[in-house]
Amino acid sequence: MNPNSGAYTTQQGVPPQESQDRWFRSDLLRREVNLSELYELPQGELDLLMAETATIRSDPESSRNNRGKFVVAGYFLELARIITDRQTTE
Repeated sequence: MNPNSGAYTTQQGVPPQESQDRWFRSDLLRREVNLSELYELPQGELDLLMAETATIRSDPESSRNNRGKFVVAGYFLELARIITDRQTTE
């Protein structure tokens, strides 16, 4: 999607729905990461975050034990994949 289209904000091309405060506490990065920060993460950190969130999403117990973290991990994983795909095609 073109960053100049109406679906994007003017601030760094981050869509409005991704500008909401959605946080993920990453054990591998040893800090909390905001969803909108994914656009600025170095590829190495993005890879770690994708690995961590994929692990959460693949664990059936995770969905039952902490539904909120399971859902947020899904958002982070999918957005990180999209960002990585865009970076590799540029």
